[in-house]
Amino acid sequence: MIFARDKSQMCNNLLQYAHVYAWGREHGRKVISMRFSYKYQYFHICHTNLTGFGWYLLAKYMAALKLLPTASFKHSDCDREALEQKMLRHRHIVVSGWNVRFYDLFLKYRKDICDLFAIDSKFTESVRTKMQEAENPSSLHSPSSIIRLGVHIRRGDYAAWQDGKFYFDDEVYVNHINRFAAMHQAEDIHVYLSTNDPAVTEETYQRLCPTVHIHHLHGNAPEDLFMLSECDFLIGPPSTFSLVAAMYRDIPLYRMDSGDEKTMTPEAFQLFDYWFRRIQ
Repeated sequence: MIFARDKSQMCNNLLQYAHVYAWGREHGRKVISMRFSYKYQYFHICHTNLTGFGWYLLAKYMAALKLLPTASFKHSDCDREALEQKMLRHRHIVVSGWNVRFYDLFLKYRKDICDLFAIDSKFTESVRTKMQEAENPSSLHSPSSIIRLGVHIRRGDYAAWQDGKFYFDDEVYVNHINRFAAMHQAEDIHVYLSTNDPAVTEETYQRLCPTVHIHHLHGNAPEDLFMLSECDFLIGPPSTFSLVAAMYRDIPLYRMDSGDEKTMTPEAFQLFDYWFRRIQ
């Protein structure tokens, strides 16, 4: 049995677990998520037999008592080959750390990973209804001409992360939205804002982006994740949240590595497997 452990935020945990899960699938090993056993109870995996608080406690205390070995991928320069050999030697082991990476296996079992992390219907149904209601009366265009653009406005902890390099103000996001609109002038564009900044308002963005329809649904984390996953294009700063949203349906994602909207071209929108190997 492999127990996957980490202490970061939701989508970091999801990706870290999924790497370990994919490795386990390839080697015929059961993998239990310690994090999703008690936290982020939004996904199908949280209702499976091997995901429960009892398993979490068992692994936690057995590891603390050194009855379970640990393979720690904590540091970026860790010896991944040696740690994988340790995983192969021990039938029961805790695997921890953000830097566990099995990219090819992840992509091989991606459909199963998406199924495991399907978001519960109690979070998705209301969002789907709100999106449909927002779009129906807004335009004389046919439904096939509607484009949904998901915009991830990340603030909060990004003020400090990497010295605030990706903490962009409203003007930066507005410029990106308007550039996207100029790239798709024949379409009816509906922009869905996902943000952890309570100061962001739909009214401000609608005033500054008059050629598109702005929607701010004020969802919680799983609702916003699903909302973004229902869009046709995504833009946002480097973040596993928007990356995971792109994962479900392979949505073209533009990663805002700078605040310069001129770098956003049609070719700069890449699919999940491209950005997945370029996580910052």
